[in-house]
Amino acid sequence: MYAVTKTYKDFNGVERTETKLFNLTETEVMEMELGTAGGVAEMLQRIVDAKDQPSIIKFFKEFILKAYGVKSADGEYFEKSEEISRKFACTQFYNLLFMELATDDGKAAEFVNHVIPKVVDIKRNSENPAIAPVAASVN
Repeated sequence: MYAVTKTYKDFNGVERTETKLFNLTETEVMEMELGTAGGVAEMLQRIVDAKDQPSIIKFFKEFILKAYGVKSADGEYFEKSEEISRKFACTQFYNLLFMELATDDGKAAEFVNHVIPKVVDIKRNSENPAIAPVAASVN
């Protein structure tokens, strides 16, 4: 789980400082890896190498919204839904985070690696060679 804190002005002009949580489970990472030809790292590296800005933007939008959720008070679950993602995408917090990741390669790589650092462990513990770590450099 990765916590991101941002200070921003909401749509009423009120300054807010909030922390939002992002996480992908091993299941979600595996689904992404196996559902993407060559895996996520290879796909991301291809679009970065090709300087395919529209695909990079699309990837980060989908990645941020897939990872965003709300942790239950007791910590038992991390709730995600289309409605939660839709509402988050309409916030200034999302706008700031998205623009930061879309324009700063280092921040983008840091975000991805913090949200899914356990991919390496999945690879080590898997007998499936198709599951590769996500470690594409975003430059």
